[in-house]
Amino acid sequence: MFCPDGTYAQVVPALSIPWRAAPTPAPRLCILNEGLAVELGLDPAALRTPDGVALLTGAVPASVPTTAQVYAGHQFGGFSPRLGDGRALLLGELIDTSGRRRDLHLKGSGRTPYARGGDGWAVLGPMLREYLIGEAMHALGIPSTRALSVVSTGQKVMRERWLPGAVLCRVADSHLRVGTFQYAATTGDPQVLRALADYAIARHYPEVAESDAEPGSPGNRYLAFLSRVIDAQARLVAGWMQVGFVHGVMNTDNMTISGQTIDYGPCAFLDGYHPSTVFSSIDHGGRYAYGNQPAAAQWNLARLAETLLPLIDERPDAAVEAATAALHRFADIYLSAYQSGMAAKLGIPPDHPDLPRLVEDLLSVMADQRVDYPGFFRALAAGTARALFGDPTPYDAWSARRDQVLTATGAETAVVTAAMNRVNPVYIPRNHHVEAALNAAVEGDLRPVERLVEAVSRPYDERPGLEDLAAPPPAGTPPCVTFCGT
Repeated sequence: MFCPDGTYAQVVPALSIPWRAAPTPAPRLCILNEGLAVELGLDPAALRTPDGVALLTGAVPASVPTTAQVYAGHQFGGFSPRLGDGRALLLGELIDTSGRRRDLHLKGSGRTPYARGGDGWAVLGPMLREYLIGEAMHALGIPSTRALSVVSTGQKVMRERWLPGAVLCRVADSHLRVGTFQYAATTGDPQVLRALADYAIARHYPEVAESDAEPGSPGNRYLAFLSRVIDAQARLVAGWMQVGFVHGVMNTDNMTISGQTIDYGPCAFLDGYHPSTVFSSIDHGGRYAYGNQPAAAQWNLARLAETLLPLIDERPDAAVEAATAALHRFADIYLSAYQSGMAAKLGIPPDHPDLPRLVEDLLSVMADQRVDYPGFFRALAAGTARALFGDPTPYDAWSARRDQVLTATGAETAVVTAAMNRVNPVYIPRNHHVEAALNAAVEGDLRPVERLVEAVSRPYDERPGLEDLAAPPPAGTPPCVTFCGT
């Protein structure tokens, strides 16, 4: 059923160590992503057996090598030279049914040498959150790691109180991070850094090796690699911004080289719109606030560029100049992707000259009145958005300008409405529903989580019986505060 390999540990052995998952006393499958299992070439029925559930907690044959990966990272701006999989394990790599190499990675499988004083465990609520948010992001078309399963361990874990322990099995294109490159750079061994970069290129951007390395100029492939990562991350963060997603902990160890979203700890989605929105309990200064995410991503990419300088050009000044030019492209790529996405959300042609100002002015009005962000765009398509504003006067002025643009395009209203509803979700993981569902799961009732997963897995299809999941939180609901879950 499960015959993984481990190319990463073989190619770059200095960046991981062999390690085994801790035993779990009474594993019980809480949720299984059957569609993802099939995509991976695994048998869902087999995964539901006792042997399959044990596998999902890391109980694999001795012949299967499992490893803990090491990486560094800037955490809220401060550099930590060694982080790594403190409570996680790379279960293996496999080739899925489409021929793509994927990582199977455990979270909550016990302490490793990188645990840094932590207990190595995870608890049920945060693991179910990661499952839920990953499925929502995937359904929204945003590149994301996903969870194959959540298994309760049968043991209690102390956090703010005793909570049920759990292990999540995460699926990713890889777990290579900006922080992985930072750690490789600090080893002082240029061959480790080069081997890591060559592995990342071969796994994620093979076209770079094939078409961007000019004879006699081997550094060009690493500059091209940097450019590909910049492009992927700019488009990723543009997607976050369009759906109102706040990652919450955009440290360099939480930025993937593949361009997938990773680590759904203190994340949440906007309700009332404001660019300064922060959900994370530890982001006291708003470093990773919603509106700061593009700048945070570019800062992280600059840290990646620093690690690649010796590979880009042996001449330090030339390497810095080339990397800086690549980083300057981030803003243009991001803005193009963001404006194109917002045009679709508003039903406006992406090349219309009034688009940037319309977006800016709309968001300003929404911020002033904290208008519900996800609900607004569906209401706009339905013609009911005016009711969301306590003072509709500024909205009326904006709406008249948008109407002029739509009239000039000559598009039929029904066509515009249908197109908008294809890109504006009805259902996102509303924070108040997420918290209620996770609390119920901790008490033994998984049905609210399953209902949420069902809704957000088809986010654009309005369905009877799910009206409550589309609504913003009731007046007086306390502000959402999220935690890292460690």
